[in-house]
Amino acid sequence: MTTPTYPGVYIQELPSGVHTITGVATSIAAFIGWAPQGPVGQATLVQSWGDFQSQFGGLYSGVYLGYAVNQFFANGGQQAYIVRLVKGATTATGSASGIELWASSPGDWANAFTVNFTVGPDASSFGMQVLDGTGSVRESFVNLSINPTAPRYAPTVIDSDSQYVTFINPATPTQPPPVPAAVPTGSLTFTTAGSAGTVLTDPTDADFAGQLGNLGDVQALFGSAPVNIVCVPGLTSATAEGAAAIDYLQQFCLGARAFCIVDSPQLATVANVTQGLPNTAPEAANSAMYFPWVSAPDPLVGGRLALMPPCGLVAGVYAATDASRGVWKAPAGIDAGLGGIAGLQYTLTDLQNGQINPHGVNCLRYFPTYGNVVWGARTLLGADTVGSQWKYVPIRRFALFLESSLYDGTQWVVFEPNDETLWGQIRLNVGAFMQGLFLKGAFQGTTPQQAYFVKCDAENNPQSSINQGIVTIEVGFAPLYPAEFVIIQIQQMMAGLA
Repeated sequence: MTTPTYPGVYIQELPSGVHTITGVATSIAAFIGWAPQGPVGQATLVQSWGDFQSQFGGLYSGVYLGYAVNQFFANGGQQAYIVRLVKGATTATGSASGIELWASSPGDWANAFTVNFTVGPDASSFGMQVLDGTGSVRESFVNLSINPTAPRYAPTVIDSDSQYVTFINPATPTQPPPVPAAVPTGSLTFTTAGSAGTVLTDPTDADFAGQLGNLGDVQALFGSAPVNIVCVPGLTSATAEGAAAIDYLQQFCLGARAFCIVDSPQLATVANVTQGLPNTAPEAANSAMYFPWVSAPDPLVGGRLALMPPCGLVAGVYAATDASRGVWKAPAGIDAGLGGIAGLQYTLTDLQNGQINPHGVNCLRYFPTYGNVVWGARTLLGADTVGSQWKYVPIRRFALFLESSLYDGTQWVVFEPNDETLWGQIRLNVGAFMQGLFLKGAFQGTTPQQAYFVKCDAENNPQSSINQGIVTIEVGFAPLYPAEFVIIQIQQMMAGLA
């Protein structure tokens, strides 16, 4: 505070006490599956199909991951984290002029790559080009140095910036690479070829356990990545191992406040797709299943049609709906079109749809006017016989959005004095966030009192809780239920009656 020293007016700026709560992202997807190349043991962000092609090799025959990621971006997706699985793959390596390089990731993708070296402007510098099997330059680096104290010391620059090669020996990743003995010249080929290992076209629970470890390791794998949607293209409940793997991922989603999109079994029919349902485990609320598979052109076989799992398409529809309408809008209906496909495995009728829907399985439908669309919005806890409050996808995903946004937006409360002043600030900040959602039409009700409430006062924060350092914030909301059934009543009027 300024100490007055002269007669006059003094201006002081006071803190407002407002801590803005920003809504978290809702449609950042994670795709888990086999790829011919790319980082392993981590979740890697890609922001376009071209980005995926560059880092993970694009489409690969018999493997669904690339097709699902392509369909995700083609249908409205913007960001995705890729978890590449490998099983028995080895890494290519080669040496030249005293320098040894490894491919940046396991697989046979780099076996035909070449690294060309050029002499730099001084005795300790050089240039480097990475060429693929066709001779096309994938990367180019200049002014690299063999001097460890130089700003562009070659191992530091390459290990940080190259997508294709590294100085780090994958067998001893924690050890620093050896200092290059001399400036390299000529070319380097990968004389020790890499192996693709076993291609996981149909991963089982055992495969996931071997690659991702236990549930805690999955959480560590994603770390701070803000994943909201999880897809494992082609993983289904057709086997006991597959069903266990889905449960494994559902539990992760429950803890991470994410949502899992589950593919129905490829050979499922209307008669048996609901076998084993309904689900009653709490984690089933954080997932939804879609039926049937889709028929789409496969560029690797001249555009011939092939059956593919729908999770990537549906994840793209989630992202597009979130962006245009909000996460509280059901990602289904005539606006939820499926782009880039030729058709569906089955063309379902209304009666067939009616057999499946009450069990919590969402249908993909074809309508002559609207084309192929998502025609269901129930979670796997959404069977009529269960009666769960998390019956519908938009309500569950909206609740997850609120939980994550409020969790991030109230971190400032920790260690503040737990008194009426704090409670008032909490009501102000959380209330402002909820009011903003109300104005966007996210709740039922025509007034804020009907739509939501924020309670943080002496009633739910008694002295016993204060003594334990606990502040309780109670937030309630009236969700928007999707109009799943539209009933039009028509009555004939008798002529001549007033």
